[in-house]
Amino acid sequence: MLHGIVLTLHILVSLLLVVAILLQSGKGSDIGAVFGGAGSQALFGSAGPADFLNKATRVMVVIFMLTSLTLGYVTFDRPNRSVMETKAQTTQTTPAAPAGKAPVKQQAAPAPAAPSAPAQAPAAAK
Repeated sequence: MLHGIVLTLHILVSLLLVVAILLQSGKGSDIGAVFGGAGSQALFGSAGPADFLNKATRVMVVIFMLTSLTLGYVTFDRPNRSVMETKAQTTQTTPAAPAGKAPVKQQAAPAPAAPSAPAQAPAAAK
């Protein structure tokens, strides 16, 4: 429940943050010029878009960081077993025999004969 609410807020704030950053007037032409940029003050009040968008961007950045930390904390799951244990469990299973075929018994190869005398190491040169 909490995870869904925070995730929805996080996505909404991230989209609004992108829009707010794109609407801010920069040094060159930007998307803010489409809506009047710094020339129109009727949309954002008498102070212009700079103050309103700067404040809104700062608030959204704080909310974005808080939701990011909250999502990280809520979804943090400590591992309760080792990765090596999981790997060992999956490799110990034996494959099933194909359907309709009987398993073929293989004969063990004879053990190699032991050497009659141990090999002598060459003498070290002085």
